[in-house]
Amino acid sequence: MSDFPPSCLSHISIGTNDYPRAKAFYDAVLATLGCRQIMEHPGAVAYGREFPEFWLQTPIDGRPASVGNGTHFGFMASSREQVDAFYRAAIAAGASDDGAPGPRPLYGEPYYGCFVRDLDGHKIEASFWDMALAGSGFDTHSH
Repeated sequence: MSDFPPSCLSHISIGTNDYPRAKAFYDAVLATLGCRQIMEHPGAVAYGREFPEFWLQTPIDGRPASVGNGTHFGFMASSREQVDAFYRAAIAAGASDDGAPGPRPLYGEPYYGCFVRDLDGHKIEASFWDMALAGSGFDTHSH
């Protein structure tokens, strides 16, 4: 048995140009996945289920936050219903649609997810992997 947690990532951080507005957005959206605020410092907040995995902050260098082309942040859902709730909450909180909830055959049979752009333009995803549908050729790295 390993002493390491199952994820290879410690955490990720994204920047915002309107911290109070972005914090309100993520408070509402991440709650649909059972995530909560774990820590907060001036201009920075961390969300997770048990430990701080996702940080939202004003950039430490004082320059404007920017969006990475080809970058997106995926959150795990425990059901299709959570994916749908994440999408609805994000759109209601001002996100723009970047892929409505549904299967993506290219990602494999088990995948069900959605993509939105947050208030700063970051691409975020919620996905549920129904492993009962997994067969040969299952690849979680195709997106």
